[in-house]
Amino acid sequence: MSLQKIVSSVRLICEAIASVVNIDVTIVDDHRVRLAGTGRYSESVGEIVSVNSAFSYALNEGLGFIIENPGEHQACVNCDCKDKCNEHAEVCCPIRLDGKTIGVIGLIAFKAEQRKALIENQGNLMSFLERMADLIATKLKEFEGHETLELLAMELEVVVDSLDTSLVAIDLKGNILRTNRKFKKVFSGKATHISQIMDGDEWRSVLLSRENARNHFHTFSGGVEGVYDLSLIKVNQSIKGYIITIKSMEEVMNTVNDMMTDAVVTGFEHIIGNSESLLEAKALAKKVANTASTVLILGESGTGKELFARAIHHSSPRNNAPFVAINCAAIPDHLLESELFGYEEGAFTGARRGGKPGKFQLANKGTLFLDEIGDMPLHLQAKLLRVLQEKRIDRLGSDHSIDVDVRLIAATHRNLEEKVVEGSFRQDLYYRLNVIPVIIPPLRERHDDILITAEFLVSKCSKKLLRDVPQLTDSFVKMLIAHDWPGNVRELENAIEYAVNVCDDGMLEPRHLPKRLMSMGMASSVGSTIRTIDALEKEVIANALDYYGRSGEGHEKAAVALGISRATLYRKVKQYQI
Repeated sequence: MSLQKIVSSVRLICEAIASVVNIDVTIVDDHRVRLAGTGRYSESVGEIVSVNSAFSYALNEGLGFIIENPGEHQACVNCDCKDKCNEHAEVCCPIRLDGKTIGVIGLIAFKAEQRKALIENQGNLMSFLERMADLIATKLKEFEGHETLELLAMELEVVVDSLDTSLVAIDLKGNILRTNRKFKKVFSGKATHISQIMDGDEWRSVLLSRENARNHFHTFSGGVEGVYDLSLIKVNQSIKGYIITIKSMEEVMNTVNDMMTDAVVTGFEHIIGNSESLLEAKALAKKVANTASTVLILGESGTGKELFARAIHHSSPRNNAPFVAINCAAIPDHLLESELFGYEEGAFTGARRGGKPGKFQLANKGTLFLDEIGDMPLHLQAKLLRVLQEKRIDRLGSDHSIDVDVRLIAATHRNLEEKVVEGSFRQDLYYRLNVIPVIIPPLRERHDDILITAEFLVSKCSKKLLRDVPQLTDSFVKMLIAHDWPGNVRELENAIEYAVNVCDDGMLEPRHLPKRLMSMGMASSVGSTIRTIDALEKEVIANALDYYGRSGEGHEKAAVALGISRATLYRKVKQYQI
Protein backbone atom coordinates (compact mmCIF):
# COMPACT_ATOMS: atom_id res chain seq x y z
CA MET A 1 0.00 0.00 0.00
CA SER A 2 1.69 3.20 -1.21
CA LEU A 3 0.32 6.73 -1.51
CA GLN A 4 2.66 7.17 -4.48
CA LYS A 5 -0.02 5.34 -6.52
CA ILE A 6 -2.52 8.18 -6.02
CA VAL A 7 -0.11 11.13 -5.75
CA SER A 8 -2.29 13.33 -7.99
CA SER A 9 -5.32 12.81 -5.71
CA VAL A 10 -3.13 13.45 -2.64
CA ARG A 11 -2.02 16.81 -4.06
CA LEU A 12 -5.58 17.87 -4.90
CA ILE A 13 -6.73 17.02 -1.36
CA CYS A 14 -3.71 18.86 0.07
CA GLU A 15 -4.65 22.03 -1.83
CA ALA A 16 -8.31 21.64 -0.81
CA ILE A 17 -7.34 21.47 2.88
CA ALA A 18 -5.12 24.54 2.54
CA SER A 19 -7.91 26.55 0.93
CA VAL A 20 -10.24 25.73 3.84
CA VAL A 21 -7.90 26.27 6.81
CA ASN A 22 -5.69 29.04 5.30
CA ILE A 23 -2.58 27.37 6.77
CA ASP A 24 0.37 25.70 5.02
CA VAL A 25 -0.33 22.00 4.47
CA THR A 26 2.01 19.12 3.63
CA ILE A 27 1.49 15.38 3.24
CA VAL A 28 4.25 12.74 3.56
CA ASP A 29 4.05 8.98 2.94
CA ASP A 30 5.26 6.12 5.15
CA HIS A 31 8.77 6.46 3.67
CA ARG A 32 8.84 10.14 4.77
CA VAL A 33 8.68 11.36 1.16
CA ARG A 34 6.88 14.68 0.86
CA LEU A 35 4.16 13.99 -1.75
CA ALA A 36 2.36 17.33 -1.59
CA GLY A 37 2.79 20.78 -0.02
CA THR A 38 1.45 24.31 -0.12
CA GLY A 39 3.03 27.63 0.79
CA ARG A 40 6.56 27.19 2.11
CA TYR A 41 6.43 23.43 1.39
CA SER A 42 5.52 23.65 -2.30
CA GLU A 43 9.19 23.91 -3.28
CA SER A 44 10.26 20.84 -1.26
CA VAL A 45 7.81 18.28 -2.74
CA GLY A 46 9.66 15.04 -3.44
CA GLU A 47 12.19 15.51 -0.67
CA ILE A 48 12.58 13.14 2.27
CA VAL A 49 11.84 14.71 5.65
CA SER A 50 14.13 14.11 8.62
CA VAL A 51 13.82 10.89 10.60
CA ASN A 52 13.81 13.09 13.71
CA SER A 53 10.93 15.27 12.56
CA ALA A 54 7.42 15.46 14.01
CA PHE A 55 6.15 13.65 10.86
CA SER A 56 8.40 10.69 11.62
CA TYR A 57 7.11 10.68 15.21
CA ALA A 58 3.50 10.65 13.96
CA LEU A 59 4.27 7.77 11.58
CA ASN A 60 5.80 5.70 14.38
CA GLU A 61 3.07 6.43 16.95
CA GLY A 62 0.14 6.26 14.55
CA LEU A 63 -1.71 8.95 16.55
CA GLY A 64 -2.76 12.52 15.77
CA PHE A 65 -1.55 15.41 17.92
CA ILE A 66 -1.23 19.26 18.13
CA ILE A 67 2.04 20.99 19.00
CA GLU A 68 0.98 24.26 20.65
CA ASN A 69 4.49 25.21 21.81
CA PRO A 70 7.16 23.92 19.42
CA GLY A 71 10.20 22.55 21.20
CA GLU A 72 8.24 21.43 24.28
CA HIS A 73 6.18 18.52 22.77
CA GLN A 74 7.48 14.92 22.86
CA ALA A 75 7.59 14.95 19.05
CA CYS A 76 10.15 17.78 19.23
CA VAL A 77 12.64 16.08 21.54
CA ASN A 78 14.91 14.77 18.77
CA CYS A 79 14.02 17.32 16.10
CA ASP A 80 16.98 18.69 14.16
CA CYS A 81 15.42 22.21 14.24
CA LYS A 82 14.52 22.18 17.93
CA ASP A 83 16.69 25.19 18.82
CA LYS A 84 15.95 27.20 15.68
CA CYS A 85 12.31 26.32 14.98
CA ASN A 86 10.33 29.13 13.33
CA GLU A 87 6.96 27.36 13.61
CA HIS A 88 4.27 28.77 15.94
CA ALA A 89 2.20 25.53 16.04
CA GLU A 90 1.77 22.27 14.16
CA VAL A 91 -0.92 19.60 13.68
CA CYS A 92 -0.11 16.03 12.58
CA CYS A 93 -2.90 13.64 11.55
CA PRO A 94 -1.97 10.06 10.50
CA ILE A 95 -3.45 8.44 7.41
CA ARG A 96 -4.33 4.85 8.27
CA LEU A 97 -5.46 1.93 6.12
CA ASP A 98 -6.16 -1.60 7.30
CA GLY A 99 -4.50 -0.89 10.66
CA LYS A 100 -1.30 0.50 9.14
CA THR A 101 -0.12 4.13 9.10
CA ILE A 102 0.62 4.95 5.45
CA GLY A 103 1.19 8.72 5.72
CA VAL A 104 0.71 11.96 7.68
CA ILE A 105 -1.17 15.20 6.99
CA GLY A 106 0.63 18.14 8.56
CA LEU A 107 -0.62 21.72 9.18
CA ILE A 108 2.02 24.29 10.15
CA ALA A 109 1.32 27.79 11.51
CA PHE A 110 4.12 30.23 10.75
CA LYS A 111 2.22 33.29 12.11
CA ALA A 112 0.74 34.11 15.51
CA GLU A 113 -2.76 34.67 14.13
CA GLN A 114 -2.58 31.25 12.37
CA ARG A 115 -1.55 29.66 15.68
CA LYS A 116 -4.45 31.33 17.49
CA ALA A 117 -6.98 30.11 14.89
CA LEU A 118 -5.52 26.63 14.97
CA ILE A 119 -5.67 26.32 18.79
CA GLU A 120 -9.13 27.85 19.10
CA ASN A 121 -10.57 25.41 16.51
CA GLN A 122 -8.40 22.40 17.24
CA GLY A 123 -11.35 20.04 17.86
CA ASN A 124 -13.11 20.82 14.60
CA LEU A 125 -9.81 21.02 12.78
CA MET A 126 -8.65 17.58 13.94
CA SER A 127 -12.04 16.08 13.01
CA PHE A 128 -11.78 17.67 9.57
CA LEU A 129 -8.26 16.32 9.02
CA GLU A 130 -9.30 12.83 10.09
CA ARG A 131 -12.04 12.90 7.46
CA MET A 132 -9.49 14.06 4.87
CA ALA A 133 -7.15 11.25 5.96
CA ASP A 134 -10.00 8.74 5.57
CA LEU A 135 -10.73 10.16 2.12
CA ILE A 136 -7.12 9.64 1.05
CA ALA A 137 -7.11 6.08 2.48
CA THR A 138 -10.38 5.32 0.67
CA LYS A 139 -8.96 6.63 -2.60
CA LEU A 140 -5.95 4.36 -2.22
CA LYS A 141 -8.10 1.33 -1.39
CA GLU A 142 -10.32 1.98 -4.41
CA PHE A 143 -7.28 2.36 -6.63
CA GLU A 144 -5.71 -0.87 -5.37
CA GLY A 145 -9.05 -2.68 -5.76
CA HIS A 146 -9.28 -1.46 -9.33
CA GLU A 147 -5.62 -2.35 -9.83
CA THR A 148 -6.28 -5.87 -8.49
CA LEU A 149 -9.22 -6.27 -10.84
CA GLU A 150 -7.14 -5.10 -13.79
CA LEU A 151 -4.37 -7.52 -12.84
CA LEU A 152 -6.89 -10.34 -12.47
CA ALA A 153 -8.39 -9.47 -15.85
CA MET A 154 -4.94 -9.51 -17.45
CA GLU A 155 -4.09 -12.83 -15.79
CA LEU A 156 -7.36 -14.34 -17.00
CA GLU A 157 -6.74 -13.03 -20.50
CA VAL A 158 -3.28 -14.61 -20.52
CA VAL A 159 -4.71 -17.91 -19.23
CA VAL A 160 -7.59 -17.89 -21.74
CA ASP A 161 -5.26 -17.05 -24.62
CA SER A 162 -2.87 -19.82 -23.63
CA LEU A 163 -5.64 -22.46 -23.82
CA ASP A 164 -5.22 -24.92 -26.67
CA THR A 165 -9.01 -24.79 -27.05
CA SER A 166 -11.15 -22.26 -28.90
CA LEU A 167 -13.16 -20.14 -26.45
CA VAL A 168 -15.94 -17.66 -27.15
CA ALA A 169 -18.15 -15.67 -24.74
CA ILE A 170 -21.60 -14.56 -25.97
CA ASP A 171 -24.49 -12.59 -24.52
CA LEU A 172 -28.13 -13.69 -24.34
CA LYS A 173 -28.70 -12.58 -27.94
CA GLY A 174 -25.72 -14.51 -29.29
CA ASN A 175 -23.48 -11.49 -29.81
CA ILE A 176 -19.82 -12.40 -29.41
CA LEU A 177 -18.30 -10.53 -26.47
CA ARG A 178 -14.84 -12.05 -26.23
CA THR A 179 -12.73 -14.71 -27.92
CA ASN A 180 -9.29 -16.16 -27.31
CA ARG A 181 -6.29 -16.46 -29.61
CA LYS A 182 -7.10 -20.08 -30.63
CA PHE A 183 -10.65 -19.11 -31.65
CA LYS A 184 -9.36 -16.25 -33.80
CA LYS A 185 -6.93 -18.65 -35.48
CA VAL A 186 -9.55 -21.32 -36.24
CA PHE A 187 -12.42 -19.00 -37.22
CA SER A 188 -10.39 -16.06 -38.62
CA GLY A 189 -11.52 -13.83 -35.73
CA LYS A 190 -14.12 -11.97 -37.84
CA ALA A 191 -17.30 -13.43 -36.35
CA THR A 192 -19.50 -11.02 -34.38
CA HIS A 193 -22.47 -13.34 -33.77
CA ILE A 194 -22.63 -17.02 -32.85
CA SER A 195 -24.73 -17.70 -35.97
CA GLN A 196 -21.61 -17.06 -38.05
CA ILE A 197 -19.90 -20.19 -36.68
CA MET A 198 -22.92 -22.45 -35.89
CA ASP A 199 -25.94 -23.39 -37.98
CA GLY A 200 -29.40 -22.09 -37.08
CA ASP A 201 -30.75 -25.02 -35.08
CA GLU A 202 -27.57 -25.35 -33.06
CA TRP A 203 -27.02 -21.72 -32.02
CA ARG A 204 -30.70 -21.27 -31.18
CA SER A 205 -30.46 -24.39 -29.01
CA VAL A 206 -27.47 -22.83 -27.24
CA LEU A 207 -29.38 -19.62 -26.46
CA LEU A 208 -32.27 -21.65 -25.02
CA SER A 209 -29.98 -23.69 -22.74
CA ARG A 210 -30.61 -23.44 -19.01
CA GLU A 211 -27.89 -25.79 -17.86
CA ASN A 212 -24.28 -26.58 -18.66
CA ALA A 213 -23.64 -29.13 -21.41
CA ARG A 214 -20.63 -31.18 -22.50
CA ASN A 215 -19.34 -33.02 -25.56
CA HIS A 216 -21.79 -31.82 -28.21
CA PHE A 217 -20.64 -32.75 -31.69
CA HIS A 218 -21.15 -30.13 -34.40
CA THR A 219 -19.83 -29.21 -37.82
CA PHE A 220 -18.92 -25.53 -37.54
CA SER A 221 -18.45 -22.96 -40.29
CA GLY A 222 -15.74 -23.81 -42.74
CA GLY A 223 -16.45 -27.52 -42.30
CA VAL A 224 -14.64 -27.66 -38.95
CA GLU A 225 -15.82 -30.81 -37.15
CA GLY A 226 -15.54 -30.60 -33.40
CA VAL A 227 -16.96 -31.03 -29.95
CA TYR A 228 -18.09 -28.11 -27.80
CA ASP A 229 -18.88 -27.58 -24.13
CA LEU A 230 -21.37 -24.97 -22.94
CA SER A 231 -21.13 -23.15 -19.58
CA LEU A 232 -23.67 -20.64 -18.28
CA ILE A 233 -22.60 -17.20 -17.02
CA LYS A 234 -24.78 -16.58 -13.96
CA VAL A 235 -25.12 -13.55 -11.67
CA ASN A 236 -27.41 -14.05 -8.67
CA GLN A 237 -28.90 -17.14 -10.32
CA SER A 238 -29.76 -15.10 -13.42
CA ILE A 239 -28.25 -16.19 -16.76
CA LYS A 240 -26.29 -13.32 -18.32
CA GLY A 241 -24.50 -15.16 -21.12
CA TYR A 242 -22.62 -18.28 -22.20
CA ILE A 243 -19.06 -19.54 -22.53
CA ILE A 244 -18.48 -22.00 -25.39
CA THR A 245 -15.25 -23.99 -25.67
CA ILE A 246 -14.59 -25.84 -28.90
CA LYS A 247 -12.18 -28.65 -29.73
CA SER A 248 -11.71 -29.87 -33.26
CA MET A 249 -12.08 -33.60 -33.86
CA GLU A 250 -8.35 -33.79 -34.50
CA GLU A 251 -7.68 -32.31 -31.04
CA VAL A 252 -10.20 -34.68 -29.44
CA MET A 253 -8.59 -37.67 -31.10
CA ASN A 254 -5.12 -36.54 -30.03
CA THR A 255 -6.32 -36.28 -26.43
CA VAL A 256 -7.86 -39.74 -26.57
CA ASN A 257 -4.72 -41.14 -28.16
CA ASP A 258 -2.51 -39.62 -25.48
CA MET A 259 -4.63 -41.27 -22.80
CA MET A 260 -4.65 -44.63 -24.54
CA THR A 261 -0.93 -44.56 -25.22
CA ASP A 262 -0.30 -44.51 -21.47
CA ALA A 263 -1.24 -48.21 -21.29
CA VAL A 264 1.27 -50.68 -19.87
CA VAL A 265 3.97 -51.48 -22.42
CA THR A 266 4.10 -55.14 -23.46
CA GLY A 267 7.23 -56.51 -25.09
CA PHE A 268 8.15 -59.92 -26.44
CA GLU A 269 10.09 -60.51 -23.21
CA HIS A 270 6.72 -60.68 -21.43
CA ILE A 271 5.78 -63.76 -23.47
CA ILE A 272 7.04 -66.62 -21.30
CA GLY A 273 8.30 -69.89 -22.76
CA ASN A 274 11.34 -71.55 -24.33
CA SER A 275 9.77 -74.26 -26.46
CA GLU A 276 10.86 -74.33 -30.07
CA SER A 277 7.38 -73.71 -31.48
CA LEU A 278 6.80 -70.66 -29.26
CA LEU A 279 10.25 -69.23 -30.03
CA GLU A 280 9.54 -69.58 -33.75
CA ALA A 281 6.25 -67.67 -33.36
CA LYS A 282 8.00 -64.91 -31.37
CA ALA A 283 10.81 -64.66 -33.92
CA LEU A 284 8.36 -64.23 -36.80
CA ALA A 285 6.31 -61.66 -34.88
CA LYS A 286 9.46 -59.66 -34.04
CA LYS A 287 10.55 -59.73 -37.66
CA VAL A 288 7.26 -58.30 -38.99
CA ALA A 289 6.73 -55.79 -36.15
CA ASN A 290 8.64 -53.05 -37.99
CA THR A 291 6.57 -53.43 -41.16
CA ALA A 292 3.09 -52.11 -41.95
CA SER A 293 1.79 -55.51 -43.06
CA THR A 294 -1.40 -56.96 -41.65
CA VAL A 295 -0.81 -59.80 -39.18
CA LEU A 296 -3.19 -62.68 -38.53
CA ILE A 297 -2.59 -64.41 -35.18
CA LEU A 298 -3.94 -67.96 -35.00
CA GLY A 299 -4.29 -69.92 -31.80
CA GLU A 300 -6.68 -71.49 -29.34
CA SER A 301 -8.44 -69.43 -26.69
CA GLY A 302 -6.13 -68.51 -23.83
CA THR A 303 -2.86 -68.89 -25.74
CA GLY A 304 -2.04 -65.15 -25.50
CA LYS A 305 -3.05 -63.76 -28.89
CA GLU A 306 -3.61 -60.23 -27.54
CA LEU A 307 -0.26 -60.42 -25.74
CA PHE A 308 1.40 -61.12 -29.10
CA ALA A 309 -0.58 -58.26 -30.71
CA ARG A 310 0.52 -55.80 -28.03
CA ALA A 311 4.13 -56.94 -28.31
CA ILE A 312 4.05 -56.40 -32.08
CA HIS A 313 2.60 -52.91 -31.59
CA HIS A 314 5.10 -51.85 -28.93
CA SER A 315 7.98 -53.13 -31.08
CA SER A 316 6.76 -51.21 -34.13
CA PRO A 317 7.30 -47.59 -35.28
CA ARG A 318 3.73 -46.92 -34.07
CA ASN A 319 4.55 -47.65 -30.44
CA ASN A 320 3.86 -44.05 -29.36
CA ALA A 321 0.40 -44.13 -30.93
CA PRO A 322 -2.67 -45.90 -29.49
CA PHE A 323 -3.25 -49.64 -29.36
CA VAL A 324 -7.00 -50.26 -29.56
CA ALA A 325 -8.46 -53.73 -29.06
CA ILE A 326 -11.98 -54.99 -29.74
CA ASN A 327 -13.41 -58.50 -29.43
CA CYS A 328 -15.69 -59.10 -32.40
CA ALA A 329 -17.39 -62.05 -30.66
CA ALA A 330 -18.20 -60.11 -27.47
CA ILE A 331 -20.31 -57.38 -29.12
CA PRO A 332 -23.77 -58.01 -30.63
CA ASP A 333 -23.87 -57.83 -34.42
CA HIS A 334 -26.13 -54.74 -34.48
CA LEU A 335 -23.68 -52.79 -32.28
CA LEU A 336 -20.39 -53.96 -33.76
CA GLU A 337 -20.63 -51.72 -36.83
CA SER A 338 -21.05 -48.54 -34.76
CA GLU A 339 -18.25 -49.64 -32.40
CA LEU A 340 -15.86 -50.13 -35.30
CA PHE A 341 -16.76 -47.20 -37.55
CA GLY A 342 -18.55 -44.76 -35.23
CA TYR A 343 -21.77 -42.88 -35.88
CA GLU A 344 -23.18 -39.40 -36.37
CA GLU A 345 -25.76 -37.74 -34.16
CA GLY A 346 -29.23 -39.02 -35.04
CA ALA A 347 -27.89 -42.02 -36.98
CA PHE A 348 -30.27 -44.34 -35.08
CA THR A 349 -32.62 -44.34 -32.13
CA GLY A 350 -30.62 -43.85 -28.96
CA ALA A 351 -27.57 -42.43 -30.76
CA ARG A 352 -25.57 -40.17 -28.47
CA ARG A 353 -25.87 -36.45 -29.12
CA GLY A 354 -22.80 -35.34 -30.99
CA GLY A 355 -22.14 -38.83 -32.31
CA LYS A 356 -19.27 -41.09 -31.37
CA PRO A 357 -15.92 -41.97 -32.98
CA GLY A 358 -15.33 -45.64 -33.77
CA LYS A 359 -12.35 -47.84 -32.96
CA PHE A 360 -10.75 -47.11 -36.33
CA GLN A 361 -10.69 -43.37 -35.55
CA LEU A 362 -9.44 -44.00 -32.03
CA ALA A 363 -6.62 -46.14 -33.39
CA ASN A 364 -5.58 -43.59 -36.03
CA LYS A 365 -1.76 -43.58 -36.48
CA GLY A 366 -1.63 -46.66 -34.24
CA THR A 367 -2.73 -50.29 -34.21
CA LEU A 368 -6.21 -51.81 -34.21
CA PHE A 369 -6.47 -55.35 -32.85
CA LEU A 370 -9.54 -57.27 -34.04
CA ASP A 371 -9.82 -60.30 -31.78
CA GLU A 372 -12.02 -63.22 -32.83
CA ILE A 373 -12.26 -61.89 -36.38
CA GLY A 374 -13.75 -65.25 -37.39
CA ASP A 375 -16.98 -64.31 -35.61
CA MET A 376 -17.52 -61.07 -37.56
CA PRO A 377 -20.81 -61.09 -39.52
CA LEU A 378 -20.58 -61.20 -43.31
CA HIS A 379 -22.07 -57.74 -43.97
CA LEU A 380 -19.36 -56.15 -41.82
CA GLN A 381 -16.64 -58.20 -43.47
CA ALA A 382 -17.40 -56.37 -46.74
CA LYS A 383 -17.15 -53.00 -45.04
CA LEU A 384 -13.90 -53.99 -43.30
CA LEU A 385 -12.42 -55.11 -46.64
CA ARG A 386 -13.24 -51.70 -48.14
CA VAL A 387 -11.52 -49.92 -45.24
CA LEU A 388 -8.40 -52.05 -45.66
CA GLN A 389 -8.31 -51.28 -49.37
CA GLU A 390 -9.17 -47.55 -49.32
CA LYS A 391 -7.90 -46.49 -45.87
CA ARG A 392 -11.17 -44.58 -45.34
CA ILE A 393 -14.18 -45.16 -43.10
CA ASP A 394 -17.81 -44.07 -43.24
CA ARG A 395 -19.45 -43.36 -39.90
CA LEU A 396 -23.07 -44.48 -39.59
CA GLY A 397 -25.35 -41.67 -40.73
CA SER A 398 -22.52 -39.71 -42.35
CA ASP A 399 -22.43 -38.56 -45.97
CA HIS A 400 -18.64 -38.24 -46.16
CA SER A 401 -15.63 -40.46 -45.56
CA ILE A 402 -12.82 -40.02 -43.03
CA ASP A 403 -9.20 -40.92 -43.77
CA VAL A 404 -7.59 -43.32 -41.30
CA ASP A 405 -4.05 -44.61 -40.93
CA VAL A 406 -4.25 -47.87 -38.99
CA ARG A 407 -2.12 -51.00 -38.82
CA LEU A 408 -4.45 -53.99 -38.47
CA ILE A 409 -3.73 -57.09 -36.42
CA ALA A 410 -6.44 -59.75 -36.39
CA ALA A 411 -6.74 -62.94 -34.38
CA THR A 412 -8.99 -65.96 -34.20
CA HIS A 413 -9.21 -69.44 -32.71
CA ARG A 414 -11.30 -70.63 -35.65
CA ASN A 415 -10.15 -72.28 -38.86
CA LEU A 416 -10.77 -69.49 -41.36
CA GLU A 417 -10.08 -71.71 -44.37
CA GLU A 418 -12.94 -73.98 -43.32
CA LYS A 419 -15.18 -70.95 -42.78
CA VAL A 420 -14.33 -69.73 -46.28
CA VAL A 421 -15.38 -73.11 -47.68
CA GLU A 422 -18.57 -72.98 -45.60
CA GLY A 423 -19.33 -69.51 -46.98
CA SER A 424 -19.35 -67.83 -43.57
CA PHE A 425 -16.13 -65.88 -44.18
CA ARG A 426 -15.21 -63.88 -47.27
CA GLN A 427 -12.36 -65.34 -49.27
CA ASP A 428 -11.09 -61.91 -50.39
CA LEU A 429 -10.98 -60.69 -46.79
CA TYR A 430 -9.20 -63.86 -45.69
CA TYR A 431 -6.43 -63.26 -48.24
CA ARG A 432 -6.24 -59.60 -47.21
CA LEU A 433 -5.83 -60.57 -43.53
CA ASN A 434 -3.63 -63.62 -43.94
CA VAL A 435 -0.56 -61.67 -45.09
CA ILE A 436 1.61 -62.66 -42.12
CA PRO A 437 0.10 -65.62 -40.22
CA VAL A 438 1.57 -66.15 -36.72
CA ILE A 439 0.59 -69.48 -35.16
CA ILE A 440 0.71 -69.74 -31.36
CA PRO A 441 1.03 -73.35 -30.16
CA PRO A 442 -1.31 -74.57 -27.39
CA LEU A 443 0.12 -75.24 -23.94
CA ARG A 444 -0.43 -79.01 -24.20
CA GLU A 445 2.04 -79.13 -27.11
CA ARG A 446 4.82 -77.47 -25.13
CA HIS A 447 5.04 -79.26 -21.78
CA ASP A 448 8.52 -77.86 -21.22
CA ASP A 449 6.97 -74.36 -20.89
CA ILE A 450 4.47 -75.32 -18.19
CA LEU A 451 6.94 -75.15 -15.28
CA ILE A 452 8.55 -71.84 -16.28
CA THR A 453 5.12 -70.33 -17.00
CA ALA A 454 3.76 -71.60 -13.68
CA GLU A 455 6.71 -70.12 -11.76
CA PHE A 456 6.19 -66.76 -13.45
CA LEU A 457 2.45 -66.82 -12.70
CA VAL A 458 3.00 -67.80 -9.05
CA SER A 459 5.27 -64.77 -8.62
CA LYS A 460 2.81 -62.51 -10.45
CA CYS A 461 -0.23 -63.69 -8.44
CA SER A 462 1.65 -63.48 -5.14
CA LYS A 463 2.53 -59.85 -5.83
CA LYS A 464 -1.06 -59.14 -6.85
CA LEU A 465 -2.44 -60.75 -3.67
CA LEU A 466 0.28 -59.23 -1.44
CA ARG A 467 1.51 -62.66 -0.34
CA ASP A 468 4.90 -64.27 0.04
CA VAL A 469 5.86 -66.33 -3.01
CA PRO A 470 5.25 -70.02 -2.18
CA GLN A 471 7.42 -72.89 -3.41
CA LEU A 472 6.17 -75.45 -5.95
CA THR A 473 6.36 -79.04 -4.71
CA ASP A 474 7.27 -81.85 -7.10
CA SER A 475 3.78 -83.35 -6.80
CA PHE A 476 2.25 -79.97 -7.63
CA VAL A 477 4.41 -79.61 -10.74
CA LYS A 478 3.66 -83.21 -11.73
CA MET A 479 -0.06 -82.47 -11.56
CA LEU A 480 0.36 -79.35 -13.72
CA ILE A 481 2.32 -81.22 -16.38
CA ALA A 482 -0.16 -84.10 -16.43
CA HIS A 483 -3.07 -81.78 -17.24
CA ASP A 484 -4.02 -81.05 -20.88
CA TRP A 485 -4.88 -77.37 -20.28
CA PRO A 486 -7.68 -76.95 -22.82
CA GLY A 487 -7.94 -73.32 -21.69
CA ASN A 488 -4.18 -72.88 -22.19
CA VAL A 489 -2.29 -70.14 -20.31
CA ARG A 490 -5.51 -68.43 -19.20
CA GLU A 491 -6.68 -71.64 -17.49
CA LEU A 492 -3.23 -72.16 -15.96
CA GLU A 493 -3.22 -68.59 -14.59
CA ASN A 494 -6.66 -69.07 -13.01
CA ALA A 495 -5.55 -72.34 -11.40
CA ILE A 496 -2.34 -70.73 -10.06
CA GLU A 497 -4.25 -67.75 -8.63
CA TYR A 498 -6.65 -70.14 -6.86
CA ALA A 499 -3.73 -72.15 -5.46
CA VAL A 500 -1.90 -69.04 -4.20
CA ASN A 501 -5.11 -67.84 -2.54
CA VAL A 502 -5.73 -71.08 -0.60
CA CYS A 503 -2.11 -71.92 0.19
CA ASP A 504 -1.34 -71.16 3.83
CA ASP A 505 1.95 -72.95 4.52
CA GLY A 506 4.28 -71.58 1.82
CA MET A 507 4.29 -74.86 -0.16
CA LEU A 508 2.04 -75.38 -3.19
CA GLU A 509 0.71 -78.94 -3.28
CA PRO A 510 -1.88 -80.68 -5.48
CA ARG A 511 -4.56 -80.16 -2.81
CA HIS A 512 -4.28 -76.42 -3.44
CA LEU A 513 -5.44 -76.76 -7.06
CA PRO A 514 -9.12 -76.26 -7.95
CA LYS A 515 -11.22 -79.40 -7.24
CA ARG A 516 -12.17 -79.65 -10.91
CA LEU A 517 -8.51 -79.89 -11.84
CA MET A 518 -7.79 -82.29 -8.97
CA SER A 519 -10.55 -84.68 -9.96
CA MET A 520 -9.37 -84.66 -13.56
CA GLY A 521 -5.84 -85.35 -12.34
CA MET A 522 -6.98 -88.27 -10.18
CA ALA A 523 -9.02 -89.67 -13.05
CA SER A 524 -6.12 -89.40 -15.47
CA SER A 525 -3.76 -91.01 -12.97
CA VAL A 526 -5.09 -94.42 -14.00
CA GLY A 527 -3.09 -93.93 -17.17
CA SER A 528 -3.18 -95.91 -20.37
CA THR A 529 -1.03 -98.83 -19.24
CA ILE A 530 -2.26 -101.88 -17.32
CA ARG A 531 -1.19 -101.84 -13.69
CA THR A 532 -2.00 -103.99 -10.67
CA ILE A 533 -5.00 -103.12 -8.52
CA ASP A 534 -2.70 -102.65 -5.52
CA ALA A 535 -0.61 -100.10 -7.44
CA LEU A 536 -3.69 -98.19 -8.56
CA GLU A 537 -5.14 -98.26 -5.03
CA LYS A 538 -1.89 -96.99 -3.56
CA GLU A 539 -1.69 -94.13 -6.07
CA VAL A 540 -5.31 -93.08 -5.62
CA ILE A 541 -4.95 -93.05 -1.82
CA ALA A 542 -1.72 -91.05 -2.07
CA ASN A 543 -3.36 -88.50 -4.41
CA ALA A 544 -6.29 -88.14 -2.00
CA LEU A 545 -3.95 -87.53 0.94
CA ASP A 546 -1.93 -85.05 -1.09
CA TYR A 547 -5.13 -83.22 -1.86
CA TYR A 548 -6.80 -83.24 1.57
CA GLY A 549 -3.67 -83.22 3.70
CA ARG A 550 -2.23 -85.73 6.12
CA SER A 551 -3.70 -84.31 9.30
CA GLY A 552 -6.47 -86.14 11.19
CA GLU A 553 -9.06 -84.03 9.47
CA GLY A 554 -7.39 -84.63 6.10
CA HIS A 555 -7.49 -88.41 6.63
CA GLU A 556 -11.18 -88.21 7.48
CA LYS A 557 -12.01 -86.19 4.32
CA ALA A 558 -9.90 -88.50 2.16
CA ALA A 559 -11.72 -91.56 3.56
CA VAL A 560 -15.10 -90.00 2.74
CA ALA A 561 -13.95 -89.10 -0.79
CA LEU A 562 -12.62 -92.64 -1.35
CA GLY A 563 -15.77 -94.27 0.03
CA ILE A 564 -14.00 -96.22 2.78
CA SER A 565 -13.92 -96.00 6.54
CA ARG A 566 -11.23 -94.05 8.37
CA ALA A 567 -9.94 -97.29 9.92
CA THR A 568 -9.62 -98.88 6.48
CA LEU A 569 -7.75 -95.85 5.23
CA TYR A 570 -5.23 -96.05 8.09
CA ARG A 571 -4.78 -99.76 7.41
CA LYS A 572 -4.15 -99.16 3.70
CA VAL A 573 -1.69 -96.32 4.50
CA LYS A 574 0.24 -98.68 6.73
CA GLN A 575 -0.03 -101.52 4.22
CA TYR A 576 1.29 -99.48 1.28
CA GLN A 577 3.64 -97.45 3.46
CA ILE A 578 2.21 -94.22 2.08
